[in-house]
Amino acid sequence: MENHKLIISPKTKILQLIEAYPHLEDVLIAYLPEFKKLKNPILRKTVAKIATLQQVAVVGNIKVEDLINLLRKEVGQDTIELADEVNYNTIQPDWFDEKKISTELDVREMLNAGEQPVNKVISDLNHLKIDKIYKVIAPFVPAPLIDKSLSLGFDHWIKKETEDLFIIYFKKTKE
Repeated sequence: MENHKLIISPKTKILQLIEAYPHLEDVLIAYLPEFKKLKNPILRKTVAKIATLQQVAVVGNIKVEDLINLLRKEVGQDTIELADEVNYNTIQPDWFDEKKISTELDVREMLNAGEQPVNKVISDLNHLKIDKIYKVIAPFVPAPLIDKSLSLGFDHWIKKETEDLFIIYFKKTKE
């Protein structure tokens, strides 16, 4: 079997996965049609390079354990059981107030240009005042960005507008 190339885990990056096991791209697309975005060379160069399987499971609203085990089975690796996953907030929080939005960034243009918006957003968040809200407009849930913001002490709320339009609000939880 080919199971020694790459051990598949929640932290496996999408690009690593499909470079090690090219046939898994079709498995991913069959399992979750949203993965056909991987065919877009720009998204492949930007998002697929940094997004982990855990993060895309959140985006696809599927259990990361199911996704990992499907892929592991395909390449002959043993299935695994996982502990609790990171929870992303999709319910409007008490702190949300539209009047408190001080900054807004639509990352779609940056992504289309092949740029990664994480550094820009994190820089903006670091300058966000405690009582203000930062709004990000994206074509998917930017899980790597949310993970990074959580580690820096920010709260978030993901509002799904359509299949390819998400609004993510960030608020500093402590000074």
